Amino acid sequence: MTDTTVWLMFVIGVLIVAILALVAAYYLWQLYRLRQTQKLQLKKVEAESRAQRERINTSIQVIASSVGREDLTLTEASIRISVLLDSLSVDDTVRDEYSAFYQLRDATAHIPILEQWKKLPVAERRKLDKERLKHEHTYSAFVLAAAERIRGKTF
Repeated sequence: MTDTTVWLMFVIGVLIVAILALVAAYYLWQLYRLRQTQKLQLKKVEAESRAQRERINTSIQVIASSVGREDLTLTEASIRISVLLDSLSVDDTVRDEYSAFYQLRDATAHIPILEQWKKLPVAERRKLDKERLKHEHTYSAFVLAAAERIRGKTF
């Protein structure tokens, strides 16, 4: 091998290494940018999640403060609060502490709502309304106490 062949092979080797280094640097830069984008997206999702939790917690407080007044029935309040608590994925200890909402909701779950209620004959509505009132009377102290305890809580 001549000196020029050695130098030529050396230069080609250096060029190959340089090109590979540039390709690696390019991919590292792309990876860095991707991670930065992911961090920003994660922060955005977390902020949206916090805002949603705050809205749900506010809704729970509004409903809980309406319990005991004529604003809505105990059944409606129980349905709404239990659904909101479930949407927050609260643990079983919270569900147990506020089980009154779940129990009244479950006791009246067979009663149709909205359009299905409107489609019922008047006699059937009266019968189911009487049944709902009976369940509300049974659970009223329990639901009122749970509503009092839930006021001011954040989940």
